[in-house]
Amino acid sequence: MSSNRTDAEIDGDAGAGGDGVPGGIELSGVTQRYGSGASEVTAVGPVDLTVPPGEFLVLVGASGCGKSTLLRLIAGFEEPTVGEVRVSGGQPKPGVTSGVVFQQPRLFPWKTVGGNIDLALKYARVPKQQRPKRRAELLDRVGLDDVERRRIWEISGGQQQRVAIARALAAETSLLLLDEPFAALDALTRERLQEDLRAVSIDSGRTNVFVTHSADEAAFLGTRIVVLTKRPGQIALDIPSDLPRTGVSAEELRGSPEYAALRAEVGAAVKAAAS
Repeated sequence: MSSNRTDAEIDGDAGAGGDGVPGGIELSGVTQRYGSGASEVTAVGPVDLTVPPGEFLVLVGASGCGKSTLLRLIAGFEEPTVGEVRVSGGQPKPGVTSGVVFQQPRLFPWKTVGGNIDLALKYARVPKQQRPKRRAELLDRVGLDDVERRRIWEISGGQQQRVAIARALAAETSLLLLDEPFAALDALTRERLQEDLRAVSIDSGRTNVFVTHSADEAAFLGTRIVVLTKRPGQIALDIPSDLPRTGVSAEELRGSPEYAALRAEVGAAVKAAAS
């Protein structure tokens, strides 16, 4: 997001994408290489992957296995060296076909919490008269309705990441991409935000792709879990999760034998894939 564009320029982009597309993803023979000649490195691939709309896909693996590379390809930040990436039947476009949450919140510290959301709504082409109501809905969804007027530097790291999630939800895309968004947070805050994100995904019905190196996080969040091998990243394991999404508390879920079994299976797969 560039902060140098005027309100008029942003508002003038109305109608350009981001309008409730289905959210399906297809990667066909995707390989990504960097550099050239003797210094060329294959970061990921070949990968074939189909993600139906509404799925919560978790990409998990050791550091450097290509998880974030795949996410950037799905976001449209990069184009594959070989193969094709399609989102909702077309080429992915940054800021249009998906919302993205990074490991660092990347907020504007000189603006209030509400101001950061308003800017996201502006880029999402939400008409000015509708923004106050939409802002209130987003802040309520992530549990921040009581800090709207506070500056970013006045709230905690966990609250800042909630703002980042609300900002990503501002655009009416049906795909949300999250690149290890809770990695820098303490364990308690991380668990709370996992629970919040799980609830938000159920309510919104959006497709989610979440990157992590944690088997525990993958087991808790995903309806489907894909484990990647060490570089070049390829699919080592692709399994659905049968854990209930509703009707059970987070504490009960984490304490269930089914959850323990899934976490153990994913953890073993990550270790094997990294060796």
